[in-house]
Amino acid sequence: MNMNKALRFGFSAALLTMMASALALGTMTTALVSAAIGDWEGKIDTGDGSLRVIVHLSQAADGTLNGSLDSPDQGATGTAIDSVTYREPDLHFAIQSFGSTFDGQMNNDHSEIAGVWKQSGRSLPLVFKRRLPLTNLGGK
Repeated sequence: MNMNKALRFGFSAALLTMMASALALGTMTTALVSAAIGDWEGKIDTGDGSLRVIVHLSQAADGTLNGSLDSPDQGATGTAIDSVTYREPDLHFAIQSFGSTFDGQMNNDHSEIAGVWKQSGRSLPLVFKRRLPLTNLGGK
């Protein structure tokens, strides 16, 4: 009888350990990816002026990141981002139709990504700031 209780206890302890490990790993993976999700706005200084750039990043059901880019000053919206990778704190994305890439690092409070926009042989500094959703200021 004691052997039976010991086996049940051992099995239960092993099962709980596996469940806790799976839960912790899932939480860590989600936290790393989710920090990049959202809308980000920055300005590229071209030397002749500046251009606003807005990036929209989301996560597909399979966990991959995807996104689109708007350039309001050029009247461009919804340009597909071909590839996005985020491994905290590093963000990389590429837009083949523009021949451009962005490589940056997110700050500790996940409110800003500072990096370099590369296009047409030029490397330009670019800082994205998280766009906060509009709040209901009137309380209605």
